[in-house]
Amino acid sequence: MTALAAALVTKLKVSNNLSEDDVQAIEALPIRRRDLEAQQRIVADGDRPTDCCLLFSGFAYRAKTIIDGRRQVLSLHIPGEIPDMQSLHLHVMDHDLIMMTPCVVGLISHDAVKALGRAQPAVADAFWRETLIDAAIFREWIVNVGARPANARGPFADGTLSPVGSDRAGKG
Repeated sequence: MTALAAALVTKLKVSNNLSEDDVQAIEALPIRRRDLEAQQRIVADGDRPTDCCLLFSGFAYRAKTIIDGRRQVLSLHIPGEIPDMQSLHLHVMDHDLIMMTPCVVGLISHDAVKALGRAQPAVADAFWRETLIDAAIFREWIVNVGARPANARGPFADGTLSPVGSDRAGKG
């Protein structure tokens, strides 16, 4: 199994029950590795992507560019996620997917993902569930940006990001 496929299997198994056949089918996906630099766009607003992007290492974000040229960050993404899964069915992207740090991604063709879902319905369900989880996180993000005071918005309130379970000084 490639490291890229292993990352996807690990992510999906966190919140889904997959059979050994499901895992083997995921492992057989044709995933193409691509190394990206920080601030590099992998998908831009208006693009018609033909691949889904599996984030293997690094961090990425989705953003919209507003009329004055500033970016509004819509979501943050961590390794194991496929932040553009909706591109399977929404053929024109309405936002950018940008690397926050240097990243390694795996590109999986839409055709391969769709074929996998038809052959392994439990995997299609797992992808759907991950998309719904992503949507729930997005709703929280909107509330966070729109309704909470700045000091309650979490790890970016003071411009820093702290590891989970540590204080602002980085100590557990």
